[in-house]
Amino acid sequence: MSELVRSYPLSVRVRYAECDPMGILHHAKYLEFFEMGRVELLRASGFSYRELEDRGVFFVVFKLNVKYHLPSRFDDELLITTSIERMTRARIDHAYRVTRDGQLACEAASTLACVDGNGKIIPIPDEIFVPIPG
Repeated sequence: MSELVRSYPLSVRVRYAECDPMGILHHAKYLEFFEMGRVELLRASGFSYRELEDRGVFFVVFKLNVKYHLPSRFDDELLITTSIERMTRARIDHAYRVTRDGQLACEAASTLACVDGNGKIIPIPDEIFVPIPG
């Protein structure tokens, strides 16, 4: 049995196609980075999101709050740190910090609900579940 990793750093480099006409990383791309962070945090814990989906376990974004501090541009290297802040039987709260050259570029928080293929709330599988009070 693997142990749940509570925080995971992921390095990404801003691609040209991710920038808006002003040359700044488009704000919506951060949401993709957050998803990448969650998937890699789960993988670092020894679990595959794809395998969970094959078993009928899905995590859907219920709430997301994002605050942008500094713009990022093509070829900037960003460090996205994804952390689990709270976990109950049916939800996971994550926090995200995106830094560029050690400076905070963006921060966010999300709440994910655990659901089945029909969108019905189900318990987080026992092998993943670790009660983390908020």
